Amino acid sequence: MGDDADAAVREQIAYYRARAGEYDRVYDQRADLRALTPLVDELPITGDVLELACGTGQWTGRLAARARSLTAVDASPEALDIARKRTAPAAVEFECADLFSWRPSRRYDTVFFAFWLSHVPPDRLPGFWRTVADALTPGGTAVFVDNGPGEAAAEDVLADHPVPSVRRRLDDGSEYRVVKVFHDPQRLVRDLAARGWTATVRPAGTGFITGTATRPA
Repeated sequence: MGDDADAAVREQIAYYRARAGEYDRVYDQRADLRALTPLVDELPITGDVLELACGTGQWTGRLAARARSLTAVDASPEALDIARKRTAPAAVEFECADLFSWRPSRRYDTVFFAFWLSHVPPDRLPGFWRTVADALTPGGTAVFVDNGPGEAAAEDVLADHPVPSVRRRLDDGSEYRVVKVFHDPQRLVRDLAARGWTATVRPAGTGFITGTATRPA
């Protein structure tokens, strides 16, 4: 699966770079998605915060309002340009990097990621959670928001692919394969427990999940 996962991740990065100018439209079109972003105010966002896969900054401004400091990482320079403009004048340190090769240079009290966990190929999940653990201070918390199983019906799911994937189309008609794993909350809690995390994952609306995960200090 490794080679196919590598190819899927490369295509996924290309998709989000090409989609940067179109990305925010989905928040204009979907009331349930707009209603989800205020949930950040109810989640345990504290101290020095790291945001993974920040995209165009839809969540970044709310995180900055809660954080002592905020570092935001994404693989798309085009999306980061939009995020910088959206969050100004908030003091956010932006970094452009592929999250599958990026390693944290310091530790944070909170690591946040929205709609990213579902884009991690299954064979890369152990490495991703190790990166999150390396980025957290002892007793720190990972906080995430994502699509749940109910969202699968709205996607063009590609059957019989080695890596769970969906097909996405852009305004110019181009098509991309994007990794998409619709995590079941209970199974995700069990999987995280097997990796040493204590997690709580809850449905949010009909198509989303929110979660927190900690490791023993």
